[in-house]
Amino acid sequence: MPFTQVNSKVVQAKIQAGQRLYSQRGAMLAYSGAVSFTPDLAGGQGGIGGMIGRRVANEATPLMTVEGDGTVMFGHGGHHIEVIELSGETLYVEADRLLAFDGQLRQGTMFMGQQGGVMGMVRGQVTGQGLFTTTLAGNGAAAVMAHGGVLALPVTPQSPVHVDPQAYVAHRGELQNKLTTALGWREMVGRGSGEGFQLELTGSGTVYVQASEEKL
Repeated sequence: MPFTQVNSKVVQAKIQAGQRLYSQRGAMLAYSGAVSFTPDLAGGQGGIGGMIGRRVANEATPLMTVEGDGTVMFGHGGHHIEVIELSGETLYVEADRLLAFDGQLRQGTMFMGQQGGVMGMVRGQVTGQGLFTTTLAGNGAAAVMAHGGVLALPVTPQSPVHVDPQAYVAHRGELQNKLTTALGWREMVGRGSGEGFQLELTGSGTVYVQASEEKL
């Protein structure tokens, strides 16, 4: 795994010759060694098609390619960072939540109607727009951002999980998403915001939830 947690808001990556990382532009805090940073104009391994998909969805997040031989520290906006390791799985994550990821992971985009972006699902429910989310597949690690830390909640066929869409960060595994109305749900706990939705996840996998409803 290329990432080491320095503290709750900073991760460190050791890069060796022949390896590659991708990160959000502006996420580099410090580095040592012979490391280069190049704007990624092709949208990562998702290629031009993936980049266009995110731009159409108004969810493009500029990336940079990190290569060389050295150590790099990443962080962004003082957000909490969670490192997620993948072993042949697919991670579904909102593009603006993705801080950095291993270059050997296959990056792509997916239409939100299939396994989609949760905030996109909310907007799509209201506006009818089709939006996209970012996928990372294979063996490697990704660092994602959140407000107030991240909770990893297991989902099983016997125990589906319901999530506030604004608290959702990412998920992995064989999960199905369903956006449902939540009439009275938020009002019962005295925190009514008028959004009226909750996300139901069923199947087998893990959903990552931030300890806040604040947007990045």
